[in-house]
Amino acid sequence: MERLEITNLARRIKQNVSQVIVGKEETIDLLFVALFTGGHVLLEDVPGTGKTLLAKAIAKSIDGQFKRIQFTPDLLPTDLSGMNVYSQKSGEFHFRPGPVFTNILLADEINRATPRTQSSLLECMEERQVSIDGETYILDKPFLVLATQNPLDNYGTFPLPEAQLDRFMIKLAIGYPSFEEGIDILKRFRADDPLASIKPVAAKEEIVACQKHYVDVRVDEAIISYIVRLVEATRQHPDVALGASPRASQALLRAVQAYAIIKGRDYVTPDDVKAMLVPVLGHRLLFHHNQHSRDVQAEKALQAIVKQVAVPAEPSVSE
Repeated sequence: MERLEITNLARRIKQNVSQVIVGKEETIDLLFVALFTGGHVLLEDVPGTGKTLLAKAIAKSIDGQFKRIQFTPDLLPTDLSGMNVYSQKSGEFHFRPGPVFTNILLADEINRATPRTQSSLLECMEERQVSIDGETYILDKPFLVLATQNPLDNYGTFPLPEAQLDRFMIKLAIGYPSFEEGIDILKRFRADDPLASIKPVAAKEEIVACQKHYVDVRVDEAIISYIVRLVEATRQHPDVALGASPRASQALLRAVQAYAIIKGRDYVTPDDVKAMLVPVLGHRLLFHHNQHSRDVQAEKALQAIVKQVAVPAEPSVSE
């Protein structure tokens, strides 16, 4: 798949999703980055901002399956992965797949489930497979976990451990609409549900092809060095107790390649790296003091790091 094909594919899906989601173009682009790279997304936002609607719109646009799980304290790992069920008729056990066997999985309020249930997603997210009673079942492609959590109501929740946060490529928030967007939402949803009229504009196979070919986007040595210097700077920042890991630097490299191709380029610029820095690295940083919101601390620290680290020259298009 050529670069122009991937760019046009992203544009088609984005236009289709925009029939339902008003504005939020940058948020949609970040979701495409995760989808094209095979990453996963953590959405931290208040209820009612359109998280489920966005996930459904993307699933319908790529003709993929969508499943939603409401995470609660009594949710068991087998409620996610599935289990072997005994059949009296045949006298044998048969595997009954859980909701993780899908293309777009919305894990709603993931931090309300126990750590045991949360960790059951790790194998699915990292290995794209499920192991039940010694048998391994491969998940369908593409597979995107879109997990949500409420940043305000923390009563009765189990915060995600650092190891699990590190499995999410991107953390983002949809946020409230502007005044004009609010008016457009009321007009658009006044009579009908636009989601019902959305038709697929891409095949799942095209998304899988994108996941193989986005890595062809050119990354100069200077850009690679820039990424490594930024990641190393997070480990040396005085407020940061735990900096970004090597997995984080790999995720950042993949993210900037996908972001560049979504924007219509076959090469990465320093601005691509800056645009992806907070969404990819922010949730992976652990701070000495938690007197402020972790997201606010991360954004402040990364902005300071961007100012300190020398920016490489813009790559030449003709190279």
